[in-house]
Amino acid sequence: MVGVPVRLRDDLAALPTYVAGRTVPGAVKLASNEMPLPPLPAVLDAVDRAAQAGNRYPDIAVTTLTARLAEHHGVDPARIAVGCGSVALCGQLVQALCAPGDEVVFAWRSFEAYPIVALAGHARAVRVPLTPGHVHDLDAMADAVTERTRLVFVCNPNNPTGTAVDEDALRTFLARIPDDVLVVLDEAYREFVSDPAVPDGLALAAELDNVCVLRTFSKAHRLAGLRVGYAVAPPELAAALRGVAVPFAVSAVAQAAALAALDHLDELHADCAGAVTEVARMTSELRSLGYEVPPSQSNFVWLPLGERAAEFAEHALENKVVVRAFAGDGVRVSAGTAEEVDLFLAAAGSFPR
Repeated sequence: MVGVPVRLRDDLAALPTYVAGRTVPGAVKLASNEMPLPPLPAVLDAVDRAAQAGNRYPDIAVTTLTARLAEHHGVDPARIAVGCGSVALCGQLVQALCAPGDEVVFAWRSFEAYPIVALAGHARAVRVPLTPGHVHDLDAMADAVTERTRLVFVCNPNNPTGTAVDEDALRTFLARIPDDVLVVLDEAYREFVSDPAVPDGLALAAELDNVCVLRTFSKAHRLAGLRVGYAVAPPELAAALRGVAVPFAVSAVAQAAALAALDHLDELHADCAGAVTEVARMTSELRSLGYEVPPSQSNFVWLPLGERAAEFAEHALENKVVVRAFAGDGVRVSAGTAEEVDLFLAAAGSFPR
């Protein structure tokens, strides 16, 4: 039976599509900022035990993990909201704060989910270009804040450029933001930061009521496939985030895995140090080949190749390496094992320039 078509939102055609890093059989994947190692054995054991009760719903309030995170960070559990990855929490923040027509400000290029969650939440996405050094232009971002701005995302370190803003610059920026505008410090890559000038956002969130910090178990904790992240926020905002969340979004398996990972942070952080070492090696060797590579405080490097980004990515794939191209801007390359990095560097060295 042919009936009247379902009416979709008129603005959906303008909604950007999130592009995930490709997985290509037979090729090394350095496209998604994943750690190359699998979850720790103790984490896999916890996953297996949790899966045995897969016929039961998970704890909807994520009680145990919330309490453990609060203890780990020394904060009130009322300030913790756990979600299905920090990207889900980005969307929940827009839902909790923005009415139709309100504005969400963020740097560009930055995490590609920001314009998606803004537009999906009926807000207006306000992109502020990075500096020529591929760093957040905090002065320009503060200038972009208007009476309709409800939310500002600061991805620090920034994805996909790996660059970070220091504490002095961030404090100067925060002082310019009105008290009723929320600044979200998206710190998905915090565990890879080696520069002491880059602040821990949790210290700023402890001082300011309009600062929220996002963290994830996807990167350093090696649980990207299980989808668990969290926000540290003022209690009223954390409660609002829980209120707009999809019920049971954080699976029992994800909760168990995150708890087990928290028991083995020393080992996980040691592996993060290995990724930082590989990033340093990639940066040095790529620069010696003549590439521009901004300083990275993450587990990936950025090659601002402009219009040649897609061409470089295809060349890498021909050499059995998958990287992430952002058409017209650049290429992001994750740190893999030493052997995987060697393969990528060989591909970069043979790219015609």
